[in-house]
Amino acid sequence: MQRQAEIERNTLETQIRVSLNLDGRGESRLETGMPFLEHMLDQVARHGLIDLEVIAKGDLHIDGHHTAEDIGISIGQAIAQAVGDKKGIRRYGHAYVPLDEALSRVVLDFSGRPGLEFGVTFPRAMIGAFDTDLFYEFFQGFVNHAGVTLHVDNLRGRNSHHIAETVFKAFGRALRMALEPDPRMAGVIPSTKGSL
Repeated sequence: MQRQAEIERNTLETQIRVSLNLDGRGESRLETGMPFLEHMLDQVARHGLIDLEVIAKGDLHIDGHHTAEDIGISIGQAIAQAVGDKKGIRRYGHAYVPLDEALSRVVLDFSGRPGLEFGVTFPRAMIGAFDTDLFYEFFQGFVNHAGVTLHVDNLRGRNSHHIAETVFKAFGRALRMALEPDPRMAGVIPSTKGSL
């Protein structure tokens, strides 16, 4: 079974194409006009072992809000399409990732019920030219369209770059765990309800 997808999202604010392979090698091609977000998405690809391509053009002359949110939406749609009926996946994933003084935890469930708990406070409003408020918008767009319950918590940290990097690395590793095929659940939807 090929767990791949390609999504195109075109609005008056953004034009986005996402393609991914859930069983990849962690390779990425990212052209978003938002270099720091690209750095974070590369972490997701590498730590999630997801081949990820994101080509985005957005109204960055206004700000990055629409582009960051719509990238989250598009990646969420692509993952939902690639995972299909969720038969045989582990469903739940979690990861703790440190980077120097920073430590973050991400826990997620491919439940079919979108929900985001985002317990991350950044010491600075900007990392380079990237507005840290946009991380929440990215993850909200993602959960709404992937049908995922996602808890993101930064447990400690002083450096905003380090905090962001631990969040995205942990997100990638939690995705990898949740989306891995479980040989003991082959062909079975991982729910007592029989559907997700």
